[in-house]
Amino acid sequence: MSIDLLAYAAFFLTMALTYSVMCLGLNLQWGQTGLFNVGIAAFVAIGAYVSALLTTPPVPDRFGGFDMPIVFGWLGGAAAAGLAAWLVGALTIRLRSDYLAIATFGVAVCVQLCVLNLQGITGGAFGIGFIPRPFSHLAGNALAFGLANLALMAGLVAVLYLALEHLAKSPWGRVLRAIREDEAAAQALGKRPIRFRLQAFTIGGAIMGLAGAAQGHFIGFIAPDNYLPVLTFQVWAMLIVGGSGNNRGAILGAILVWGLWALSAAAVSGFVPPEQQARAASLQIVAIGVGLCAILLLRPRGILGERSALGLRGKHGRRPGRTSDDRAP
Repeated sequence: MSIDLLAYAAFFLTMALTYSVMCLGLNLQWGQTGLFNVGIAAFVAIGAYVSALLTTPPVPDRFGGFDMPIVFGWLGGAAAAGLAAWLVGALTIRLRSDYLAIATFGVAVCVQLCVLNLQGITGGAFGIGFIPRPFSHLAGNALAFGLANLALMAGLVAVLYLALEHLAKSPWGRVLRAIREDEAAAQALGKRPIRFRLQAFTIGGAIMGLAGAAQGHFIGFIAPDNYLPVLTFQVWAMLIVGGSGNNRGAILGAILVWGLWALSAAAVSGFVPPEQQARAASLQIVAIGVGLCAILLLRPRGILGERSALGLRGKHGRRPGRTSDDRAP
């Protein structure tokens, strides 16, 4: 296997893992709590732009350029996205399903218009360049640079996965699932659904902002076109394919759908005449839609869907708590 192919594989997996982080945030909101957020692109954009403003060198006629270390940019991007999620959630968290979806979609459109028009802060349509990249001293060696960034993103995904798994198994996580299944019953047991839903929405938004910051620093450039509604569609498709309610499914779904997106892009560039490629790019969305339909038909819960507690069996095939003397009525 050539070095160039290995370098591309490292690049592919690093990009896929940035989407895995977004999926983990969405899985906390939707898979664990049942919050229908279609404003993912907004929180990803906030994280990316705040991190870029904190870490890029000073630029005339543009706010920001504080030239801070990358780690402060990532933390600042996550904190800013989490604060934005808290503000949005405080206003909309009482809405249900489709109403919450409409509200969060409106927030995503507003954020996209802001980053497009606030040229003195975001650079407008030209975006922000010269974003510092981790391990930039290895940029001359494509393979070493790719593997170093891959190791960094893999470590970040592993830390987030372990933290979210711990939260899911904690009393806090069990309350989230109880609210998702029957909010009235959880409230009758003394829990406050609004407070728990707002906490989950805020943490999920912060994780999405962290993903945006990491992706922006890995690419080295951000622009408003990176945060169109199609990004939200991609992340939702990734979670549904992998399995909502399962953190491993969120990671797997991101890798698979990003792979399908990359393969369809290669197919368009290879088989479609250059003058038609801009129009044929929509076939990538068609490919994801077809794959999503196939998964829903074959595995409605996703590849690694959440296992229902009612469906768990004991060691010998019996349901937990049943004895050999139990008889069906």
